[in-house]
Amino acid sequence: MRKNALSHIEDQTVEGFEELTHPKFQVYLDKAGEYRFRLKAKNGENIGKSEGYKAKASCKNGIASVGKNAPDAKIEEPEE
Repeated sequence: MRKNALSHIEDQTVEGFEELTHPKFQVYLDKAGEYRFRLKAKNGENIGKSEGYKAKASCKNGIASVGKNAPDAKIEEPEE
């Protein structure tokens, strides 16, 4: 996730959006009409997703937070 967190944003809520190359964040509307984002790795695999947001600006703030915090985040191994 660290390597992909500074990716560009593909806004799928805009008609005729430009499909960008991976890695990228994708902003989309879910079935409830809320904005969400997912982070796609260089190979196209989904590696992260967000909660639902009522406003697109809040969704983009979430992306900015991931971009700011993920590169320096501590890596923790899950306990078995």
